[in-house]
Amino acid sequence: MGHRIVLYTAPGCHLCGPAVDAVRAVCGEAFEHVDITGDPELEQRYRTRIPVVEIDRVERFRYEVDRDALRDALRSRGAAADAPR
Repeated sequence: MGHRIVLYTAPGCHLCGPAVDAVRAVCGEAFEHVDITGDPELEQRYRTRIPVVEIDRVERFRYEVDRDALRDALRSRGAAADAPR
């Protein structure tokens, strides 16, 4: 069973484009890309921290996504064990 990867972004975020590229380079299209714009709950939760990557519902990356660290997180058995980077 694969991991559930969700990337939260918003238009105009200068860090979001590189994060999308990094996640896509590691995961292909096997991730959910969520635009938080217009959703009050998502805006409140993520606006000051985007981009945010969650793996199996645990925040693993914010602001920047390191491709090697993402690969390592997806390979590890306890992908939810580490703090966000």
